[in-house]
Amino acid sequence: MQRYDRSRQKLAMGLAFLAGQVDAIGFVVAGGYFTSFMSGNTTRLGVELIAERAPAWIPILIIACFMGGVVAGALVAFGRQGQHKRILLAMVTAMLGVATLALAHAHDMVFLALAAGAMGVANNVFSREGEVTVGVTYMTGALVRTGQGLAARILGRPSEAMRGYPTLWLSLAVGAVCGACLFAMNALVAAGTASGLALLLFVFAVRIETRA
Repeated sequence: MQRYDRSRQKLAMGLAFLAGQVDAIGFVVAGGYFTSFMSGNTTRLGVELIAERAPAWIPILIIACFMGGVVAGALVAFGRQGQHKRILLAMVTAMLGVATLALAHAHDMVFLALAAGAMGVANNVFSREGEVTVGVTYMTGALVRTGQGLAARILGRPSEAMRGYPTLWLSLAVGAVCGACLFAMNALVAAGTASGLALLLFVFAVRIETRA
């Protein structure tokens, strides 16, 4: 996070908020699966295969769609450097928009597939030479960096490693709360709000890349 200017840090926090919102909505729609947290889905997959002996096709589908989004996003990031943020966020906006329409017609699995794919695409917004520089849909790394920074401060050592990461985690957490609250009121409002937020982030990305 510290390598980016304030505008890009704000974009990262907006994406983390969006990821938390979409993940919360997807979690409720899927009955306990995630659209961006593939570690959780992998654990569910293992439990269902062995302990519960339940059909494991739902986590497999979500993981496959997420991976498809990552691959598609990486191809764009490789080929359109300097413009990839706006293109990727346009893809995310379109996918979440169609996902909202699918949810409106009670096609829950289509919604989950598109939402997971969109989150896979989003992970390429902050990447360089094929490497993700800021994970915006998963926060384990952000919490590790925060903990390491706190340890350094306890020892009296200067540390820039944690700068921005606590806020990134908080953005995802607040997004999850907002997503859950909106879904409790109206599922379509929740999904539509997420696609609307993605559109705003697309506009913000266009401004950032135009200035650059």
